[in-house]
Amino acid sequence: MMGVVEEVEEAWDEPRVCELDKAWDALHRCLTDGRLQFGNGEFPLSHAILGGRPLLEGEDYVVCHLEPVEVRAVAEALAGVDEAWLRRRYAELEFEDYEGFRGEDDLAYTVCFLPDLREFYRRAAEQGQAVVFTVDQ
Repeated sequence: MMGVVEEVEEAWDEPRVCELDKAWDALHRCLTDGRLQFGNGEFPLSHAILGGRPLLEGEDYVVCHLEPVEVRAVAEALAGVDEAWLRRRYAELEFEDYEGFRGEDDLAYTVCFLPDLREFYRRAAEQGQAVVFTVDQ
């Protein structure tokens, strides 16, 4: 699995990549129920980051796969998520075991990745593509 992931990451097909840097953690928590887990929160927003089928879950790396039908549902749901919505979720949720430093700087950093995430899923859905989420921990 890691060989395939490395091959995809080395190709780095820019239009088919959405880099979230460290914001992936807070984004997942805001789109779900505040916890950093697989399968938490409500579909389809729960599938935007750590959703779908886990293909690899190790101490160092996580790989998840979403089918095209799931990608379409996530894209439609993300279309209704704007900065104000994300800011409300960030403020109202508890982030247990969060490794970031919660506050305005962290929130601003997280919010700046939302448009790219929405656009990434919109494009993937429009093209009928699956999505693979990878993160090293």
